[in-house]
Amino acid sequence: MMTVHEVSKLAGVSIRTLQYYDKIGLLHPTGYTDAGYRLYDDTDLERLRHILLFRELEFPLKDIKAIINNPGFDGGKALEQQIELLKLKKEHIENLLNFALGIKLLGVKYMDFKAFDRSKLDEYSRQAKELYGNTPEYKELAEKQKNRTEEEDKLLADRFMLLFKEAGEMRSKDPASSEAQDIVKRIQDFITENLYTCSNRILRGLGKMYSGGGDFTKNIDEYGGVGTAEFVDQAIQIYCDKKDAGMN
Repeated sequence: MMTVHEVSKLAGVSIRTLQYYDKIGLLHPTGYTDAGYRLYDDTDLERLRHILLFRELEFPLKDIKAIINNPGFDGGKALEQQIELLKLKKEHIENLLNFALGIKLLGVKYMDFKAFDRSKLDEYSRQAKELYGNTPEYKELAEKQKNRTEEEDKLLADRFMLLFKEAGEMRSKDPASSEAQDIVKRIQDFITENLYTCSNRILRGLGKMYSGGGDFTKNIDEYGGVGTAEFVDQAIQIYCDKKDAGMN
């Protein structure tokens, strides 16, 4: 038998949380000490393990309670299901991480080539392929890029940066203005036409990276003037909000 303090330390949950689980009927202790402290046996700890695994899988407490209190609940089968769900969650998180890192690496490549030497660009490409190679966007990019020469890539990058130069000329205006929103649409269309399908979700992420500092912000601001990257990000977020809301 373990006290509530021992279980709290072992499981990494607060005593208050264990008390709450008891209160809502999710995890009752097997017994109590003479001083009134909760005591938990191995069966309680196994139940707590299931609760915590379901919580990591973002199940609401009311759903966890319904599952665990079901007369047909099988701990062994539940563990197998949790393992499979955790694998899927791991894969999902890895895909999101790879996607973000891949976009970041590829995005740098399509900024100002003068800011990087050839060896660094090659390393970015190698890393991007490793991190991003299984996504539809990367495959689409590879297909569109396979017949382009290095010079064509540079010309394409220069054309892309001219959009930011144009955005910089209006950075004192409202990012919700029709001119700013038109620039955003042209950026999105350019990416879709020449690189990969740029959904609103991807565009939002790119906007955040453009204004997030480092090479992205530096290169954009060099083309358009200080504050251009932040202005473009603001315009992108407004554009995507309108699109997501079904507004033209």
